Amino acid sequence: MPESRPFVSLATDFGAAYTAICAGVVYSIAPQANVLVLSDEITPFDIREGAMLLRQALPYLPVGVHVGIVDPGVGTPRLPVAIETGRGDVLVGPDNGLLVPAAQKLGGVVRAHALENPAYRLPEVSASFHGRDIFSPAAAHLAAGVAVTDLGSPVEPLPLDVPPPSAGGGELTVPVLYTDRFGSLVLGAERADLTAAFGDLPPGTPLDVTWTVPTPGTARVTFEETFGGVATGEPLLWIDSSGWLGLAVNQGSAAETFGLAGARTLTLRPATPHS
Repeated sequence: MPESRPFVSLATDFGAAYTAICAGVVYSIAPQANVLVLSDEITPFDIREGAMLLRQALPYLPVGVHVGIVDPGVGTPRLPVAIETGRGDVLVGPDNGLLVPAAQKLGGVVRAHALENPAYRLPEVSASFHGRDIFSPAAAHLAAGVAVTDLGSPVEPLPLDVPPPSAGGGELTVPVLYTDRFGSLVLGAERADLTAAFGDLPPGTPLDVTWTVPTPGTARVTFEETFGGVATGEPLLWIDSSGWLGLAVNQGSAAETFGLAGARTLTLRPATPHS
């Protein structure tokens, strides 16, 4: 790493204690490293949410080694990997799509290698705590100067399993990426997707939002630039700080208001007159 004191970040769904163990492993191998816990509060098992956190956050962190762990397949044949990016960062974690969106934001994937070399693992590897036994040691050794190519065989990392937005017939269907801590749904579409589907949308433009899961429903919302564009308790669509479309309730929870826990897709249409 170019910095005199290498930088390592950790983002997990482990909670504080298990993440602290991972940080301790990094420090024990690379005591000169500056270690930041980016988050230990990713929703358990939610690979999409973890991937979007890394995609959003890592461009604002120093160039370094970034560990991402949301790993419901731990102990299965899924690979542990390290991905070197165009910016110079190395992303470490499970090969389940978690790391790829962030790698794309960091200049793309330059190379990826499986974490196979036992020299860069702990002496004993458990079946259920690869964060401690594989990912953190690899990150520490990378921060100390080990080359990605020394870790194991080259691999082609798996992409994140998220469908693209789909436009046609005057509507736009978008995937739900995750629900944030405020209950806002972050959606897999950007302003350009809205413009392609509906043309320019001035603030205050009404749209109808429909869904089928968990139970069929619909809502009339307006597209706004800010939460303050609607009254407290009213819903809105807006473009968030990462450039994604979002469904929110001003000072409330869209997930609770509309019963959208577990929703995977939403469909947007131009508002039709109420009968």
